[in-house]
Amino acid sequence: MIPSRRHVLMGAAALSAAVATPEMVRAAIARDVAAPWAVATADLEADVAPRTMRLVHGRAPAGLEGTLFRNGPGKFRRPGGSATHWFDGDGLMRSFTLSDGGVTLAARFADTPKRRWESEIDAVVTPGFGTAGDSRARVGSNDDANAANTAVMVTGAKVWALWEGGAPLAMDAATLATESFVTLRPDLKSMPFQAHPRFAPDGTIWNVGTNGAQAIVWHLNRDGSLIDAQVVTLPRASYLHDFTATERSLIFVLQPWVFDHRGMPFLTQFAWKPELGTQVLVVDKADLTSTRIYELETFSFFHLGDGWEEADGTIRFDVAASKDVAFAVEGARVLVEQRGTVPGEHAVLKLVTLHTDGRAELVSSGVTAEFPKADPRRTGLARRLTAHVAGERPDLPLPTGLATWDWEEGRSYRFLFGDTQIMEEAVFVPKPGATAERDAWLVAPSINLAEGVTELHVFDAASVEGGPVATWRADVALPAGFHGAWRG
Repeated sequence: MIPSRRHVLMGAAALSAAVATPEMVRAAIARDVAAPWAVATADLEADVAPRTMRLVHGRAPAGLEGTLFRNGPGKFRRPGGSATHWFDGDGLMRSFTLSDGGVTLAARFADTPKRRWESEIDAVVTPGFGTAGDSRARVGSNDDANAANTAVMVTGAKVWALWEGGAPLAMDAATLATESFVTLRPDLKSMPFQAHPRFAPDGTIWNVGTNGAQAIVWHLNRDGSLIDAQVVTLPRASYLHDFTATERSLIFVLQPWVFDHRGMPFLTQFAWKPELGTQVLVVDKADLTSTRIYELETFSFFHLGDGWEEADGTIRFDVAASKDVAFAVEGARVLVEQRGTVPGEHAVLKLVTLHTDGRAELVSSGVTAEFPKADPRRTGLARRLTAHVAGERPDLPLPTGLATWDWEEGRSYRFLFGDTQIMEEAVFVPKPGATAERDAWLVAPSINLAEGVTELHVFDAASVEGGPVATWRADVALPAGFHGAWRG
């Protein structure tokens, strides 16, 4: 099907028509009742000018040079009304530049129409994933509500700040200055370009954007220019935050959190129907009309690992699988309230296998995990390692460490900082000239709760359990981010 703005942008009309007065969270929360992890969703009031981070442990690995870009919400609360969900804060782009053994940190807010208007009236009024908004919102298109707060894609001298429901926002990689929303083709302006693009072995990029049971499939060159865009119809209108891919196929995991009715905030449009089970749709990259459907037991998810296809056609990929959507609906709200018990069981790392005879299997590692990441050198190839955050507990809703899971050994290698750190997603950075999966560094920030600052850690992927080989400490605490990308 040839995509049109009418097919996918009808969601913008719903945004404009469905705004309602929300139950606002308090603009300020007393420190004596705030949870120990409250700094993870604290407000940053201004950009962070470039500053040197101090080496406090170990030594910078030889040959590790480049920049880790990270994105995530940075401001939630204003006197006239606040965001009520973790996913709805203003996007804050961070950069950690490693050079000559040192690290320079900078952070700037994405200068979106949403942020400009809400800064002017000093109130959060725009509807979002879990924030209802109110009648003061100015939403004429998807990008008027675009928080640009979820992920990063590096394209040459630019970084794209990605969000679920609208276009990428281009920012200068050197200064983090906001430039403009990216229009990949004039007739596709503001169409959704989601937060988890997949990089193919041939160097091209695949991504999707969804509206109900329709998905626009984007295919881009490495420089971000458009190769093609087509609309496919999904077998069910599931909430879809992530997809994965092999060299030859696109893979959509359709959880039983399905579209039920129009409304705001966005998450209220979906109903959890576990009796439906989970479906997996496999789409041929060469012919998007060629599809296969697999059936799996019920689970919910936000994030998938990279997929691969074996010689006999068997497909494998991993998933951070949850029992239900309690965290998405209520847990992320409690995080912004900064106190109380965060509901929802932590996700568990599981491996999905799709056989050529139509059977599908789901095997659990038994370890809690989120943000699964893999070696970028093995895109589309069989692999044994998955890096992920670790250490979540019922009384501590955010991760406290980092781990790798070896699928061949069935063994976890992990390092936990303990209650004094909140760990964020790590990226694989291959060691120069090396090819083995374990010949890589894992680079990730954390929030040091004891010191009240952000830190940056480098782990050796071959010995994660030994802890970081180097740690740098900033003089400021940034709120917890979501996703990042490395530029060497």
